[in-house]
Amino acid sequence: MIDALAGFLLLAVIVAIGWALRRWAGLPENAEAVLGRVAYTALAPCLLFEGTAEADLGLLVSGPLLVSTLAAVVCFTIVGLLLLRRDRGTRILGALSGGYTNANYIGIPVATYVLGDASLVVPIVFLQLLVITPLALVLLETTAGRPTLRSVLLGPAANPLVVAVTLGAFVNLSGVRPPAALMDPISTVAQAAVPVVLIAFGMSLSGRRVLAPGPERLPTIAAVTCKLLVMPVVAFLLALAFGLSREAAYTVTILAALPAAQNLYLYAQRAGAAQVLVRDAIFLSTVGCLPVMLAVTLLFGR
Repeated sequence: MIDALAGFLLLAVIVAIGWALRRWAGLPENAEAVLGRVAYTALAPCLLFEGTAEADLGLLVSGPLLVSTLAAVVCFTIVGLLLLRRDRGTRILGALSGGYTNANYIGIPVATYVLGDASLVVPIVFLQLLVITPLALVLLETTAGRPTLRSVLLGPAANPLVVAVTLGAFVNLSGVRPPAALMDPISTVAQAAVPVVLIAFGMSLSGRRVLAPGPERLPTIAAVTCKLLVMPVVAFLLALAFGLSREAAYTVTILAALPAAQNLYLYAQRAGAAQVLVRDAIFLSTVGCLPVMLAVTLLFGR
């Protein structure tokens, strides 16, 4: 339990540094966006490549990934049904807000500092980037009357996270180890990923106003409730039903409590739908995820 608590404390302190920098350091307005872009295009890909190259890829066809997938589908369905009377774009984005996890920006730090292994989040990254994201984008493009199936299907090939995970998987499966002259810089850059991501996230917490009166308030609450409470509970129950080990059940429950992914706001902007809902769901689930994960850790007696 001490190690897990230390991991949560470390996350909280780095996030607080980011918040303080945004509030008092006089940084330019685009500082958060620049840090996020650097992390997305260079730092996180290096970390994912290194983790995937050394990971046990048997996890991709394992019980834990099946549990994580089913838990997400349950939450997608619940929120989608609650928004049945809303427009299609809002239903899709609201459903995603209830079950699409921030496996990159928050998942990697949590897997690294709390679970002790960054590669534990790799299967979820694979699932979301290669399956859920293309499908969601196809549905949103069709809804907006701009079907660009070809570009959506080719999109993952231009995503640095997808490329990093795919190359890491190739290295893993082929058994060909890149020379140290290549791996050492990758490892060095990878070490910067988690702190930079957390600092950028801390910056995003400064000066936000959420749950303003309006039609998006109740759907937002529903999505956040599903993401932070329903999804971990469903993951835990499914882990028991599938007979997963206590360690695996703890892992899938913690990862199910990750917040809604920040990428969803980009999708909402592109679709021109549910932008307030998605923005608030991301913010609230991100703020609330650490207390939920801490509660899960205490319940598991870690």
